[in-house]
Order: sequence, then C-alpha cells, then structure tokens
Amino acid sequence: MSTTSLTPQFEQRRLFASVADPLTDPHLNGEYFRNNPTWHVEFSPWKAAGICQFLEQRAVHPRTVSEVGCGAGEVLRQMQLKMDPSCRFWGYDVAPPAIEMATERQNERLQFELADFVAIDTPNTDLMLILEVVDHVEDYMGFLRAIKDRAEWKLFSFSLDITMQGALREKGILKRRTAHSHLHHFNKETALDTLRRTGYEIVDHSYQPVPPVHGIAKLALPIRRLSYKLNPDLAVRMFGGYSLLVLAR
Repeated sequence: MSTTSLTPQFEQRRLFASVADPLTDPHLNGEYFRNNPTWHVEFSPWKAAGICQFLEQRAVHPRTVSEVGCGAGEVLRQMQLKMDPSCRFWGYDVAPPAIEMATERQNERLQFELADFVAIDTPNTDLMLILEVVDHVEDYMGFLRAIKDRAEWKLFSFSLDITMQGALREKGILKRRTAHSHLHHFNKETALDTLRRTGYEIVDHSYQPVPPVHGIAKLALPIRRLSYKLNPDLAVRMFGGYSLLVLAR
C-alpha cells in the first residue's frame, strides 16, 4: 500500500477545496496512516451501532446515505448490514490509503471514491455523515457552508477535545494534534455554535460514549459513568469520554 505519494487522479485534480496544501496534509502524504494504520476500523461497529440507534430513535430512515471523510469505509459497511437492504451508500475521502482499504468493502449498493467532496459534483442524498471530520479541515467554516446543501439531513460527530482533564494534562490536547491531526478542538457549546453560524438548523443532539482505549481510560470509567448520571454536561466537560452526535438540516 502506497502512502508517500499522491495518485495520478489526485495529481490531475488541482482543486482541493478542503485541503490547504496537498503535499503536507497528513491524510495525503501518509503521516496519518503511519500514526493510525488501522484507520480506526476496530471502532467502526461501535460507531455504526450508535448512529443507527440515534437515527431510529428520531425516526430518520434514509434511502440514500453519503459520508464525507469515510476513511476505510467500515462505518458505512456496518450501517449497510443494519439498515434496509435497498438503501444505497457512497463514501468519499481525500486519503489514498483509506480509500484503498474502503474499496475492499465495496458492493453494488456501497461505493467509494478518492475525492475531495467539496471539489466534485455528487448526488444529493437523504442523509450525509460527517464523522470526526470538521476538526481536520483548516477552513472548517467554509467547508461546512460548502457541503450544507448536499443532503436533506446531516449527521455530525464531533470529538470533544476541550475538557478539564485534557487541559490539566501537559500534552492532553497536543496529543490530539500529533496523533490524530486535529487542527481544531471543540466542546458541545462551540460545536453547536459553529453549525449555527454556518447556517445549519440543529434538530437534535446527543452525547455518545467513546470506547476506552488505554488502561487509564478504562480505570476512569466508573467515575465517568457515575458523574454522567448525575450531570451529563458537567461530566463531559470535566472528564471527557464522549463524542457529540448532532442531527441538522
């Protein structure tokens, strides 16, 4: 799998509306793949289950689904297994290594394309997924405005990097920049405000627990769960451990 050069398709495409510099962008030059060789596939069943439950609870039943920044495509594959068999899915990503993995998951109703979503024409869909993508895009507000009219429903997932424990740890937020290439950092309030400022109508939102990865995170689970039961907003601001799903129009 090549991770050090752009494909001919990308070298011919001069418009990178959501990428500031293709040659230094970690998703294009291989840096992100080196830091995250699985492209987080192991967490995809967890994400897909939470998304499907969130949509079902709000009676959102799309027949067409697109994903901006689909990565290795496993979230869409897992959703396809859970949703109506007639539903169609399209995934787009700028990262060649991710799309190489995603194409192994393709089938008649699940397609992937190596492309900058903002820079190409795409079919409008009932639902568009933007999962932990906004924090990677340099001009994130321009990006949000550019994709707004591509689907009836938009489902965002925001990593909530701004927490008390993250601020107290010397390299808490910096690690999100080095390991996960986050350029922007959000809490619930700034995520929702960003969407409103870029023209979205927020229909609903919900915290989603993230799977504990490290030993310390697992040890903190009882404290997080207890504090979350008492005061969800305060618990997330203090201890993290949750992402934010936002349904918007």
